[in-house]
Amino acid sequence: MNKTPKSLRLQIGIFGRTNVGKSSFLNMVAGQDVAITSPLPGTTTDVVEKVMELLPIGPVVFLDTAGLDDASVLASRRIEKTNKIFDRSDVILLVTEADVWTEFEEKVCAEVRKRNTSLIIVVNKIDIKQPTDQFHARLQERCERIMLAASLDRSRRDDFLNPLKKHLIEVCPEDFIKPPPLLGDLIPAQALVVLIIPIDFEAPKGRIILPQVQAIRDTLDCNSVAMVVKESEYTMLLQNLKRLPDLVVCDSQVVDRMVAETPAGVKCTTFSILFSRLKGDLSEMTRGVSVIDRLQPGDRILIAESCSHHAVEDDIGRVKIPRWLKTYVGFDLTIDVCAGRDYPAELHKYKLIIQCGSCMLGRKETLSRIHRAKEAGVAITNYGLCISFVKKVLERVLSPFPAALDVYWGELANLRKEVAQ
Repeated sequence: MNKTPKSLRLQIGIFGRTNVGKSSFLNMVAGQDVAITSPLPGTTTDVVEKVMELLPIGPVVFLDTAGLDDASVLASRRIEKTNKIFDRSDVILLVTEADVWTEFEEKVCAEVRKRNTSLIIVVNKIDIKQPTDQFHARLQERCERIMLAASLDRSRRDDFLNPLKKHLIEVCPEDFIKPPPLLGDLIPAQALVVLIIPIDFEAPKGRIILPQVQAIRDTLDCNSVAMVVKESEYTMLLQNLKRLPDLVVCDSQVVDRMVAETPAGVKCTTFSILFSRLKGDLSEMTRGVSVIDRLQPGDRILIAESCSHHAVEDDIGRVKIPRWLKTYVGFDLTIDVCAGRDYPAELHKYKLIIQCGSCMLGRKETLSRIHRAKEAGVAITNYGLCISFVKKVLERVLSPFPAALDVYWGELANLRKEVAQ
């Protein structure tokens, strides 16, 4: 469990003014000094991440942020990073002090309401001062989940940790407690699933990448059989099987070859499309991919990667997708790339955002990116959908997903009407 990727953990953001004891609270929860504490304002200069097991909840990551009222020289940059944690957090802990409530706490509450994120208010330093009944009543007007803490009193750690766990269990998102299946609902009992996995320069030596590992595990969890093969041996495997597979999943880079070699009637898709559903909104991203047929010369496209990997010579996001796009549309496009969590603030200048599979992002953060794109009036899709579209096999790889397929057909009908007019 200690090796659970951050993207699969409950993301808990810790917010508050400088010196309300955010870092001390994190240290108390963790039972160790993971964040530097000091009475000097601005001690936390960057987001501090603490990955841990918080039983009975499971794998979590705490995100300790800089103070919202930081007035130091680098304050604006620190607060900018702090604000990005709103997008990432599944739950927000707002740490304050007894009988102190300012515009900064109100700002956090406003962001929570705007994003429909769960909020827990932590009244810290109760060993110095207890909150009045009037203050407690004021807090209840803003949040029904309030807890008290004295972060420096380690002897009472359980007294403060148990209420926190109780609140977290109550607000824990449904898709964290019962995560949606990756592929289990697409196959019958005791199914045969074939996973086509190319071994290229971007695959870590001696390993396969996370989406492929998760697909294998999900198949096994469904009491089914996973057969793993490279694209060059796929037809040989099919010829030697006594029964056809119930599902075939491939890397997007070989999707056209997979579709050509897969018997009609066998459901097939890509790892990236599976993750579009698991981490985001498959129907919305299917709607977004249709914009490719509406692109004009010079339109700006954003390739959004979720990890900061070392780009190889023929990188999928930076080289192959731009090349396939330009070949499909027949003219030049302006392509920008962002990596990791450096998602641009100004999205309106883009015609289309092509998000990677999001294996390193949590579901909430991916949904936030989709929401921000919609607010800016920009279409958004993902790698697998884009590649399948430009290779003209999207309808086939959406066959396991009737709702998304209906969206695709609807967008095709809209495009024909536009052309007719």
